[in-house]
Amino acid sequence: MIKLGLEARDKVTNYRGIVTARGQYLTGCDQYQLTLPAEPGKGIESAWFDEGRLEVVGDGVNPEQVAGDVPGGPQSTPPSKH
Repeated sequence: MIKLGLEARDKVTNYRGIVTARGQYLTGCDQYQLTLPAEPGKGIESAWFDEGRLEVVGDGVNPEQVAGDVPGGPQSTPPSKH
């Protein structure tokens, strides 16, 4: 199991990012989401990979450093004021 927050690289595509999510499936095919650093003016880019394709390449970020005051999950669109 790869710890969330570590930096990982996909061995096939060389895609490299921070492990931000884990999908654990009944069939045993566990996957991880790698998220790239944001670029000004662009949206956040991420992709999912099977666990066997990934290798840990760095420390990344500590999950406690990015945790909010109130627990919650990711949102596809941020809340907006009307």
